[in-house]
Amino acid sequence: MSAPRLQIPDPAVTTVVHMLARAARGGAGAEALVDGERRLDYAEYASCVAGFARELRGLGARGGRVATVLGNSIEACVAAYGALAAGAQHVPLNPLYSPRELDLMLRDAAPGVLIADAALEAGLAPLAAAAGVAHLIVVGQGRRLLDAWHAEGNALGDFPDRDDPALLQYTGGTTGRPKGVNLTHGAIAVNVLQREGLLPTREAERILCMMPVSHSYGMAMGLFLAAYCGGALVLLPRYVAEEVLAAVERERISVFPGSPTVFTGLMAHPRFTATDWGTVHTCYSGASALAEETLRRWRDAVGAPVYEGYGQTEAGPVLSFNPVRGPVNSGSVGIAVPDTEIQIVDLDTGTRVLPCGERGEIRARGPQIMQGYRNLPQETAQTLRDGWLYTGDIGEFDADGYLYIRDRKKDMLIVGGYNVYPREVEEVLMMHPAVLEAAVVGISDDYRGELPVAYVALRPAARADGGELLAHCRANLARYKVPARIAVVDALPKTSVAKTDKKTLRQWAAEKVS
Repeated sequence: MSAPRLQIPDPAVTTVVHMLARAARGGAGAEALVDGERRLDYAEYASCVAGFARELRGLGARGGRVATVLGNSIEACVAAYGALAAGAQHVPLNPLYSPRELDLMLRDAAPGVLIADAALEAGLAPLAAAAGVAHLIVVGQGRRLLDAWHAEGNALGDFPDRDDPALLQYTGGTTGRPKGVNLTHGAIAVNVLQREGLLPTREAERILCMMPVSHSYGMAMGLFLAAYCGGALVLLPRYVAEEVLAAVERERISVFPGSPTVFTGLMAHPRFTATDWGTVHTCYSGASALAEETLRRWRDAVGAPVYEGYGQTEAGPVLSFNPVRGPVNSGSVGIAVPDTEIQIVDLDTGTRVLPCGERGEIRARGPQIMQGYRNLPQETAQTLRDGWLYTGDIGEFDADGYLYIRDRKKDMLIVGGYNVYPREVEEVLMMHPAVLEAAVVGISDDYRGELPVAYVALRPAARADGGELLAHCRANLARYKVPARIAVVDALPKTSVAKTDKKTLRQWAAEKVS
């Protein structure tokens, strides 16, 4: 279904760098970034970005790629915007990634500059050298802080073009190899405006950001959203319930982006009902659907609804949201954002459009869609066909044009808001010398949505237990990808055509839980 045409309120905001510059001109003294005791207003923020962009250009970053491995901090925000303002493509990498994962991504991205947290320097320095990174910039407490230019009065004025590469964001894949999603400046800027068309912000919002700003959700619903509305981005290093509840009150948060894990976890906390939520007027959720009872309890306790949406990194990332001006349909991810067309097509050919009420693969097209995957022409051709992005998700529309996600065509789990591809975990398990074959399935979890569970068969005469295999996974995978448990079995069940029978494995996993 097609969405209404996008009304662009200000044609000057053609990139997110333009948005930051506009915020600095219109509200120079307004608070922009809050990182514990450290705070920057918009004039200082823009000055820091302009100063760092100048440094990056001096290192030859223009036209190349700048990678970051940074936790939520002023440094992460200045580095992201600095790379974009320098005319480079920003490659945000999650600090939770293992050295193996970071090595794959750095070699694929081939950045000229890597900006890393001081705490990660020892592990990243050899990876950067092996990947041929020319410049390693180490930032954080005890090293450089990227607010050094705050008092210099530097102005943003050398803007990228909307067709220039802006982001190379890595996402998992069914092949076990991370895929780099190429997005232009125009794609990510228009996606901010598209979301604004359904969920308009107010001037000078105060936005809590506990999700990583290295993730597409944290960028779109935190970093870029704040600059667009000239609001304060209140950064937390990670989700910790006590710290979130304290920040809501202390910083008088007005916009609260979260995930099912966050909403469920907070409502189970003893301080939840005693927290003053009076300043919060809008809550966002993505990743997976919230239960109707969870939505009702949250709205009754907080006084603000949760607007659920849908998207993926390849879509810049937002495709749909429940709108402010319209019903919030429980279980639905809303309607298409402006200038976006979403269709449900048959699973066999992907070309026959299905009517309301019938389930099929979700495909979408719009100005926010990626250009393709870096160095992966075959995967790009499979995902982008005839101008459509084939999402790999299965859904349906109701008669009012609201989209519902029903299943996933591709083999993927959503663990605490992160995508986890079983194939990647299986590949890591197969790296262990004792493992003959491995299979990973998901089980439901009230807190994290889903959890990966692995089944492993060993080579003849080999010895390894679940604990040893878990340690192997922890050394090679981001924490959220590590299986909740690993069972060593004599052999994996097979289908009649000798494929691993994951349906049986899911039954085994469910029986173990119950």
